[in-house]
Parts: sequence; C-alpha cells; structure tokens
Amino acid sequence: MKIEVFSDFTCPFCYVGKRELERAIDLAGYSGQVEIEYKAYQIGPDTPKKDAPTLYDGMAAKFNSTLKEVKEITKGIARRAEEVDLHYNFEEMKTAHTEKAHRLAKWTRKFGKESVYTEELMSGYFTEGKDLNDERFLLKVIENLDLDVGVAKGVLASNDFSESLDKDRYDAQQLGVQSVPFFVFENRYGIKGAEPTDVFVRTLHQAAEIAGIQPVLKMIGDGEAICADGECKL
Repeated sequence: MKIEVFSDFTCPFCYVGKRELERAIDLAGYSGQVEIEYKAYQIGPDTPKKDAPTLYDGMAAKFNSTLKEVKEITKGIARRAEEVDLHYNFEEMKTAHTEKAHRLAKWTRKFGKESVYTEELMSGYFTEGKDLNDERFLLKVIENLDLDVGVAKGVLASNDFSESLDKDRYDAQQLGVQSVPFFVFENRYGIKGAEPTDVFVRTLHQAAEIAGIQPVLKMIGDGEAICADGECKL
C-alpha cells in the first residue's frame, strides 16, 4: 500500500499525525505492507535561514499576537501531542527554514532512510529544541544513520533535489493541498489533519482493498491456558 504524506518538519500536527498513522498501521495489521513517501510542504518559506527568532516570538510577530496569547495556543497543541505520547518543548523551539532539511530528506530516500530521518528531525525539533537551521545538527543525524556525511555536505551546499521539492509543490497544488499534514492513500483517499487513530484505521482498510492486500493476524495475550496434542495445561 502506498501512502504519500505532505508534511513539514516544523509542523506540530504533522508529528502528531505521523504518530497516529503509525499506530493505525500497527492496529490495522498492515505493518511491513505500507510504503510511506514524504512530500515536502514548507509552512514557513519566508522564515529566516539564520538568526531565526524563537517560536514564540515568530508566532507573535506573524499573527500580531501577545506572548501570552501565543503560549495559550501552544498549550493546546501540546495537549494534543500528549495524546500520542509526544512531549513538546515549546520553550526551546526556534523557527526554521526547512528547505535544506527537505532536500536532504530526498537524498536519504535513495537509501531507504527517509522515515527514520524524518523521525529524528521531528523528535529533535519538538522535544529537544534542536535548530533545523543548524547544518551541524542535520549532518549529525546523517552520521547517526550511517550515511556519507561528506556527500550530505555536498547536497546542503548545492541545489540538489530542488526539482523534487518543486514537484512536491506541484503535486500539492494538483490535489488542492493547502495545509498539512495531508495524507493520500493509494492515490484514492485523503485525510486532512492529524485525525484520531480510528479514522486512519478505517482508511487503511479501504485503501488495502485497492492495493489488494490483507491485514496480518495480530496475536493478543500470552498464549497460556490452551489444549494441544491431547494435553491441556496452564
């Protein structure tokens, strides 16, 4: 089954939606049968690439809000994240221009590492306050994935994979995507936003019919209190 995920590394609901999807895949019995492709969608293309303000200051300036109002907004987002066991650290977050991070993601996909790269960046950004404008952090993630840091430096210093980002933007326009996260299942069903797990489960089953796959039996319990080979035991 193919799922395309329009997402940005600094989108708090994208990380929540990622968790909801992962939970749903496991619950619905499709682990190992799903290919996820991340599509770049920058929510802040005008964000400074260096000397970026804190997330609080950036939000206050963008929405002409007070710091108190911004903190109230982020409290609600943090509560939603807690529902999927994510602990957001808004106090440490900075705004970030994610173009380089997205280009590097396209490169990691060549080696089957895009999903784990995405997880590392989102975890670092939302829970540890890592700066996505800092190439040292991006390269440390690459090193941890056992990929060639030298080649990754070349990707960051060039315009490599810019066409892939342009293609993602075109695809988003064609589908009418105007916000993220946005999930496309088998090019047939779409989910907008970080919906609850059960919404993803239902959609997975519908998409599985198109893909021609069946859920794998998920064993529950410890397998005790059984009878076999003429013997019953605990």
